[in-house]
Amino acid sequence: MTSRTSGATSSSVRRWSLFTALILLLSNSAYAQEPDQCTENIVVGGCDPNDEEYCKQHCELFGTTYLRDKCCKHVAINTNLLAFEEADLWKPRLANFHKCTGANIHIAYVEGGEDAMEDALKFDVGVNGDPTSGQGIYDAYIVQAPWLTSVFEGLESLSERIKLNDNVIRFNDINQASRSAVSFDGQVRALPLDADYIAMGYRQDVFNKHASRYLEEFGEELTVPRTIEEMVIISERLNGWDHNGDGEGDWGFCLTPQTNYFQAFVAPHLQTQLKDDKDADTGQNIFFDVDTFEPLIYNDGFRKAVELYWRFVKSSNCQYQTPNGQKCSRKTAFPTGRCAGVISMPGTLTNLLREGGKYAPPPENRMDEFLEEGQYWGRREVFPGSSMVIDWNSPETPLVACNDETCPRARNNVNYAPFFSEGGESFGLNGKQSKPSATDAMWDLFAWFSELPVGEIPLAGTYRRSQLTESALDALIEQWNNTILAEDLHAVLNEYFKEEGDGGNPVQDLFIVGFTDYNKALNTELHDNLVLADMADGGLFNMADPVNSVSVGSDLFEERYARFVKDLAKRYDDVNANMDGGALQQLFLWRGALNLKPTINKDEICANLLALRDFTSFDKLECNKQIVLRDLCQSQKEDVEAYMPGECATGDNNATIIIAVLCSIVGAGLLVLFVYTTYKRYQSYVRIRNAHEQLMEATLNESIMALRSLDYPLHLIYGSQFLKEGRLVRHEILRNSHKLTVLDSLEDVDAFVAAGKQIVFFSHQWTAFSLPDPSNRQYDAMCVAVKELAKQNGWDESLKDVFVWVDFSCIPQSNPSTQKLAIRSLAAYASSATWFVIVAPDTEHADLKDTCDLGTYQRRMWCRAEQVCHSMRNGTEGMFLAVGKGSGDLKRVRNDFFLESLHVFHGDLTCCRLEHKGSSACDRQSLVVPLLGLYGELYRAAKEGIEGGNDEALHSVKTFLREIESHQEEIFPKTFQRVMWRKNKRVVEEVLLFGDLIERMKARIDGGGAYVTDTKYDGTESTKSSYVRHGATDFIRHGVTHGVSNIKVETAVGELNDFKDT
Repeated sequence: MTSRTSGATSSSVRRWSLFTALILLLSNSAYAQEPDQCTENIVVGGCDPNDEEYCKQHCELFGTTYLRDKCCKHVAINTNLLAFEEADLWKPRLANFHKCTGANIHIAYVEGGEDAMEDALKFDVGVNGDPTSGQGIYDAYIVQAPWLTSVFEGLESLSERIKLNDNVIRFNDINQASRSAVSFDGQVRALPLDADYIAMGYRQDVFNKHASRYLEEFGEELTVPRTIEEMVIISERLNGWDHNGDGEGDWGFCLTPQTNYFQAFVAPHLQTQLKDDKDADTGQNIFFDVDTFEPLIYNDGFRKAVELYWRFVKSSNCQYQTPNGQKCSRKTAFPTGRCAGVISMPGTLTNLLREGGKYAPPPENRMDEFLEEGQYWGRREVFPGSSMVIDWNSPETPLVACNDETCPRARNNVNYAPFFSEGGESFGLNGKQSKPSATDAMWDLFAWFSELPVGEIPLAGTYRRSQLTESALDALIEQWNNTILAEDLHAVLNEYFKEEGDGGNPVQDLFIVGFTDYNKALNTELHDNLVLADMADGGLFNMADPVNSVSVGSDLFEERYARFVKDLAKRYDDVNANMDGGALQQLFLWRGALNLKPTINKDEICANLLALRDFTSFDKLECNKQIVLRDLCQSQKEDVEAYMPGECATGDNNATIIIAVLCSIVGAGLLVLFVYTTYKRYQSYVRIRNAHEQLMEATLNESIMALRSLDYPLHLIYGSQFLKEGRLVRHEILRNSHKLTVLDSLEDVDAFVAAGKQIVFFSHQWTAFSLPDPSNRQYDAMCVAVKELAKQNGWDESLKDVFVWVDFSCIPQSNPSTQKLAIRSLAAYASSATWFVIVAPDTEHADLKDTCDLGTYQRRMWCRAEQVCHSMRNGTEGMFLAVGKGSGDLKRVRNDFFLESLHVFHGDLTCCRLEHKGSSACDRQSLVVPLLGLYGELYRAAKEGIEGGNDEALHSVKTFLREIESHQEEIFPKTFQRVMWRKNKRVVEEVLLFGDLIERMKARIDGGGAYVTDTKYDGTESTKSSYVRHGATDFIRHGVTHGVSNIKVETAVGELNDFKDT
């Protein structure tokens, strides 16, 4: 890609946007912004790896050794890194890496941050199962595990790199939950640099202040809660007590209601022991059954979690913020000093508890006078567990007391199950489009980060067990200047980072395709419709009087909880239905994400359900579409027969029992019904016929108007500039560097051509999924073509009047909306060109490894369409074929070359090959309007030429028309067969294409009404007064050019001879 091979030697910081694609915000280097770091004279091109003093100085920073032999290894290598969150440490680390290796790493940030990153990854990496998707602008990404589920196939597997560098990476040193989060199908797709989990914080000053009163009122000491229920009780009891000394009642614990915090309530109730193996000692998940994919919401453990979560929310900051129209947020509530405690993710929790932290309460909002010597006000603890758990080995899955059998990982009969939300940040490499030199450089950066102290890595938190050593603790104490805060963090992580064999019980987030959709479903039903919804709207919250909100155990709670579970299940079903492959595919992916053994495929999943006689789940997963029941008759005959009696029967037993039921219906009633039905059908027929007529006439009008306007301006690049670039350059880069000439209307195009400007249109086939010409063979052929055309036609050697159109440079590549507008204008672009060059040298496809040549080019529907759009207006005299780099490789096309091209709709299309998954229309349909309009213009020209006695001059026009008349059904098919997928079902349907539009166009022209009125121009009918030759000597380009009667000398883009770069 152009952005990847830029000649710049500094690391440019850019802002990436999903709506405007790649917009450069800053041209300065990420490390060049500090003058004191760039005053050193570093000769990048002449970096000497043998300069031991230089290499030692720049490649052994922070006591690391990985880069010791990488000095000057990546000189002049340019790479692009996409991130979603800025961090101050990026600038110095990229500068360090550049000085050591010579690599230029350009970092861009997604506009919209974390919320937009998943879509950004799909846009750039491409989605699983679609090799044609993905723009490939970036070489590496900062990611979170949930975003990987739909794109991991496009990321490079890092497993082999980890094996070769594990002395540095130390992959097993990374905590178990983070390792699992980035592994898909047995391959590591990203390298963790952080861990996100839910923990609890509490105010030591508040606990000290209220200790005596608490003991007096409740007969219990106020201590750190061990269980979620204890935490909820403490929150409820401290609610209304003064925590900041202002004399007013405050709240219990604070939170931001989010699905990940709710899952932390669910986890210790559900993740206890494997239901399939009572001897196994840890649970698999808290989301979906691994046999049926039923959501794990129909049990007392889930209900208990909802009850506790609602009580917790009711006693929190939400009781004040939500009724007052504010967002219920721990970040705004905790600084007020009104919270006795808080639950949060690790990074934010540090900012809540650390002195001077972004969300920490200042001293005036605390009660530090109640702290004893050596105490600190902000404490961190593991998230509480549960003393009641689901017994998965019991058919009724009851909620039972935690003991050695029901929860073998328990401590003091409390089951702890830390929830690792979203998996934390990780690094990933582009495995589809990036050059090895770029990904090698990025890997060396990632590997080097594995050696660095955690405080020196951008975005990183503590995520390795080795970061919990005494020396690491001492370093953290020094960094934070707070012994208690650092010791608390290490104590929490020593529990959370335990391997399963050491008693760990981490809970993995829902890392499958649809993660965002499942979370949205839960958030909608749990928060929007239940916990934070007003009682009047069917929720639990009394907005007018929060104290009198719905109580757990009341009839109203029972009713609304039942509705919540029902509606949540329905939303989950809807998510499954919208996923490719439905619930069965989701189950297969979920088992893979959990790394369940033995691995079973979808056929085996369905066969197991038959064996269990779970026919309800068998039907819900639509297993009948996955397996052929008769194929199981040999191995599971009894199961199959129990599901479908007679399915395994053979011979005479296959006799069909026919039951005929004859019913007598009153004749008069039947007749009345028949007459009424016939009348209604006639009315429907009339409505459909009228709608069809309107559609056909509207299509005719649109096809005619399409010849007079551009949906998107024509962008051209100077011929001389095109030769200078050295490769095909992306449209956005040419646009931002002001190297494109823009013609906004067809009047401007006609004036441009009339002024003697030459437009060379290059038509070619892309030779990679994400790049048009990675080998540069086509570009070289294009350069030869421009020079040869100039030589043959005697153009000025400076090429000052020559302009080039080629798709990658002249059509937007980053913004899908504007790209579609430009594609709709392709017919006008091709027909407006003075020269048309087919570029088809023999070239290997970079991804498919097939040979791309003139034959494969000619099979592409879009390539045929471009040829037809040009030749219908201009004939074939200005059409050339470029097949190599030699001057003799540019040849005129044969006069009959257009014959095969006319059969546009027999060409190949990517959308048809993919069976229109994810799209509602076929590209064939988008060509009806432009081709119909061109045919109408051709037919009109022939008719007017003959009537005007100009029959001989229209020989080429008549040749085109004769070929069309002979093969009209093939060239302009009335209908076509379209294959689509709806609700995960493959549907083949016959779709209207041209219908009778050709006959209608002829009839309209024969009747003298070919062109509709256009108020933009003077006159309403086609201009008959003059003809303009446009790149051909024997072909009439009628109309003058685009239906305009007079050529304008002054246009929207300047004077006739004053076209400048925009």
